[in-house]
Amino acid sequence: MNKKLALVSGIASLVLTACASQQERVTASGSYEYLKSKERTQLQVPTDLDAPDFTSDYNIPALQQSADTTLVGRNLEVVPPALVIPLVQGSHVEEGSKGATVLLDQVRDNETLDKTIWNSLIGYLEERGISVENFSPEQGELMTGWMNVAPASTEEGNGGWFDWSSDESEVAGKGRYKFDVELKPHGRTAQLSVALVDYERGDKSVEDLNAMEKRRDEVMVLNRVISHYEYLNQLETNRRIAQIRQGLDMEMGFDDDGNPAFVLDANYDIAWPRIQLVLRKLGFNVKDLDKSNGLIFVQYTDEQV
Repeated sequence: MNKKLALVSGIASLVLTACASQQERVTASGSYEYLKSKERTQLQVPTDLDAPDFTSDYNIPALQQSADTTLVGRNLEVVPPALVIPLVQGSHVEEGSKGATVLLDQVRDNETLDKTIWNSLIGYLEERGISVENFSPEQGELMTGWMNVAPASTEEGNGGWFDWSSDESEVAGKGRYKFDVELKPHGRTAQLSVALVDYERGDKSVEDLNAMEKRRDEVMVLNRVISHYEYLNQLETNRRIAQIRQGLDMEMGFDDDGNPAFVLDANYDIAWPRIQLVLRKLGFNVKDLDKSNGLIFVQYTDEQV
């Protein structure tokens, strides 16, 4: 009986220690006695004395009306800010942007940019068994179904979604997210955004999340989507490189104007860089090029002359 009690006590101690370490990992260490401090009044100088020069260099800015005044002491998590990571070639984040948003530039010419983004996102959701409740490409909106929230350590093994940096990270929850794609007028840049719409974990709902928690979760989801998008781009790039390095079937023929021409049995995106390699190999110096019109401007100098 004593052995059983000792075992139960040991397990309880381990659980309490784990919970405490999780809490300590995201909150400030030390005393919270400063919460009892009161703001001091400004130094009062008698009218018959000269007032010293005051500087405002170290004044604490006033809180905005929308600020959450409950984020003090243990309620304030001291974790790194959530940052959108623009891994994709040509992607970037607008300076000062507060939402979970990334700007993507077009890297493929065989389909429109918004279609490329939607195909990547939908494929990512399908791989993880996440349903799509509503998809309107005309409106540039996609609403996901409920997705499980699990620690990052379980993502690879159990298909978890993303990490929570809080003391309740081991407790499973679920959320629904809305993705928006806004194509710029020129069509070669698009803005991808994600917003947390619904959330459940025990008795906690999306209304119970503070702005920092909400943004952190949105950014984590967006970074996962960006990573998958870049992964697909790398696969496509590797495939194209392999095809470019292979030989291309070529025969003599004529162009649309009846001029003699070499006819290549290859995709345009494969033939275009391959031709440049051939020209350089033959001693041509490529000075300028226009892929959209299929023009390459070269300069040739016979080194034997």
